[in-house]
Amino acid sequence: MSAPVLLVTGGSRGIGAATALAAAQAGYAVAVNYQSNSLAADEVVRSIRDSGGQAMALQADVSREDEVMAMFGRIDAKWGHLAALVNNAGVVDVSSRVDGMTVARLTRMLNTHVLGSFVCAREAVLRMSTRHGGAGGGIVNLSSAASKLGSPGQYVDYAACKGAIDTFTIGLAKEVAAEGIRVNAVRAGIIETDIHASGGEPDRAQRLAPQVPMQRPGSAQEVANAIMWLLSPQASYCTGTLLDVGGGR
Repeated sequence: MSAPVLLVTGGSRGIGAATALAAAQAGYAVAVNYQSNSLAADEVVRSIRDSGGQAMALQADVSREDEVMAMFGRIDAKWGHLAALVNNAGVVDVSSRVDGMTVARLTRMLNTHVLGSFVCAREAVLRMSTRHGGAGGGIVNLSSAASKLGSPGQYVDYAACKGAIDTFTIGLAKEVAAEGIRVNAVRAGIIETDIHASGGEPDRAQRLAPQVPMQRPGSAQEVANAIMWLLSPQASYCTGTLLDVGGGR
């Protein structure tokens, strides 16, 4: 396996899919993780292969340790150790105040964003760290401008999870900086993807555009470009960096 291997969690749609396609263009063999939408993941894989790249789709719910372990095992068996991980898998729920949030909602949010990112990063570090015999690598976590803004009356749970991701990024970056691994995060702003529809507001990005200093939502490709820069040699002295991609918001 000569091409470096990159795993994108939540790679079947939106920012994840744009990142998978950009990574393939940059020469990575791409593992496209998905939770349930196999058709969308297969389409991303097909697009990469049609362009001469290497890709495979891997089903796993990142909130379940056994499924994450199986996913990494499949990557090991087919391609060998990772060179990069993009912790992108995420969920939203309908807008709600905190006093209306159920434990089931909070558990889903925390397990997907925080637990899932920790477990995937743990497995990546075990494979990439020079301490464990690896050759180094890069991790990019997907955060959000919500971690700074709090999302009151809408998604305080989501915002709090992204705040945890910010802290996790800084701490892990310092922990493995001498082991050949750079860990950074992209804090995305209002991005035009279908995640808004899953929260019951398909027009949310356009509706909130006037609140953005640049007066428009961003695209998944713009976020993917930032992710790929952080993984590239051009960002070789960046670790623990929280890169805002939010149009000034």
